[in-house]
Amino acid sequence: MLVVGLWGLDRGGMWRDEAVTFQVARRSLPEIWRLLHSVDAVHGLYYLLMHPVLALRADEVVLRLPSVCAAAATAGLVGALGTRLARPRVGLWAGLLYAVTPMAGHFAQEGRSYALVAACAAGATLLLVRAVAGAAWWPYGTVVAVACLLHELAVLVLVAHALTLAHARVPGAVWGRWGRAAGGAVLALVPLAVVSRTQAGQVAWLPVPRLGTVERLLRSFTGWEGEVFWAYVVLIAVALWPARGRGTLAGTPPGPSLAGVALPLMTVPPLTLIAVSQFQPMYDDRYVLYALAGAPLLAASGADRLVRGVGRSPLATVTGVVAVGLAFAHQFPLHRQDRTPSVRADNLATVSAVAARELGPGDPVLFVPAIGRRAALAYPEAFRGVWDVALRVSAPESGTLYGEEVDAAELRRRLSGLDRLWVVAEPNAWRSRRFPRNSAERVKLTVVREQFAPYLPVRHLAHGGATLRLHVRRAGVAGITALTGSEPGVATAGSGPGAPRGGAVTWSGPGAPVPYAAASSVTAGSAPGIALSPASTRGAPGTPAGPTTAPGTPAAPASPSTSGVRLDPAGRAVPAANPGLIATPQPVRPPPAPPRRAPS
Repeated sequence: MLVVGLWGLDRGGMWRDEAVTFQVARRSLPEIWRLLHSVDAVHGLYYLLMHPVLALRADEVVLRLPSVCAAAATAGLVGALGTRLARPRVGLWAGLLYAVTPMAGHFAQEGRSYALVAACAAGATLLLVRAVAGAAWWPYGTVVAVACLLHELAVLVLVAHALTLAHARVPGAVWGRWGRAAGGAVLALVPLAVVSRTQAGQVAWLPVPRLGTVERLLRSFTGWEGEVFWAYVVLIAVALWPARGRGTLAGTPPGPSLAGVALPLMTVPPLTLIAVSQFQPMYDDRYVLYALAGAPLLAASGADRLVRGVGRSPLATVTGVVAVGLAFAHQFPLHRQDRTPSVRADNLATVSAVAARELGPGDPVLFVPAIGRRAALAYPEAFRGVWDVALRVSAPESGTLYGEEVDAAELRRRLSGLDRLWVVAEPNAWRSRRFPRNSAERVKLTVVREQFAPYLPVRHLAHGGATLRLHVRRAGVAGITALTGSEPGVATAGSGPGAPRGGAVTWSGPGAPVPYAAASSVTAGSAPGIALSPASTRGAPGTPAGPTTAPGTPAAPASPSTSGVRLDPAGRAVPAANPGLIATPQPVRPPPAPPRRAPS
């Protein structure tokens, strides 16, 4: 499992959920504590555990290493369960099967808590089996409590364990000890459950699970490919086929049987959550990742029953290992695809790399909606020094995930002072049928649609990812007003394309020129309804060599987008050293002017 988890661990970018872990865990402990009172309390313990990890080195590989280690531990615990409940070769096969399951590999490479929850659930199950045989119960209760605090839906493992004890027909004394251990874990969970209940809106996007959900989960547990899936199903059926007489293999300790442990673990948590979600949707496959441990145990047990006639022959053990290897080879394309950024919902590194190339200090940026700011929070180097037009208080200072924004009136005032605007938009920001309830979000959509027009083509559109586009004010729309903060000695309104960087600029009246500042693959005037001032477009295809400005016009200053660039640990070009996202109005960067066009 460790080898599978480390393979392709640096896939070149974080997706949105990992980005939340990355930016929250790097905050100070008081800032994390303040955040948990308003959002993401269910992941609070995980963020606190990741805080010292990312303090050592803050990058994507270190972010995912705890999940890799947890997945490797889970595979070992599954093997230990198989060995204790059956025989060593069952444990070997079960541990290997878990390791090569694509679902296990997927979450082993994700910087979230789910692999850690799975490890705790597998460990608690092993401790349950040992406690029934006479070991202490407090380790079991402790591990269950940790699993629940890492993710509260892990509490459903207690329902599976209760069915295991019922199947094993344990005496009343065992039930009493289990009840005290389980009750202690639930008691530890109560404060988290109370707080997270007030934050239930975070999962309001979850749909009601349907019949196809069960089939998808079963394939995730066993294998998506037809041959592997059906072989898995047959082996599970063999393991569950009633045996003659009662009990386990000769020589195994008394207590729960392998089927009595594995079947409830595999089925009870997901089916319970699916049933509850018919009334209050809260089901997602990742929330029940810990139930996966039951599937390889049952498959390995079924394989052992098929070859039981050969006894303890090493050939049978080796044959089983080879069969697991063939299953891995058959699903190798799935594993390889899972190590590409496109398999996740988005890749924030892509839009951030474009931002690092195109944006410079002082450039106005609008995030539509506010959650689009997660790219800047995950990769702050790419957005250093830009002016976040809507931001009032940063995310860490406000105790929120994405910061607090100004009200609608102030946002409209700020936007009225711009003739160009970079917009980072989420995929459905412009196409959503539902108009935002938040007034500031409505202002964003209304002002950008009515007063601005896209100048650049879409520079980035990943699978389900965000877009970064330059918008310029439409010709004929009221011009901009001077922004505050112009520096002493810097040219102000109307100083022309050669004005030093940082001066406040004003254009007004119908047909006023619209500034442009960024590399573009579009020639001037290609956007309808936009008037452009005469000069040159940096890097535009077809731009004539040599000076293109009018005689006597001073040359435009070089854009910082093309200088002061360094490589970050992932090899992406980012600005060398600039301040972070700026929430106060900044002087507008005077742009190089577009090339002159022959009159039409």
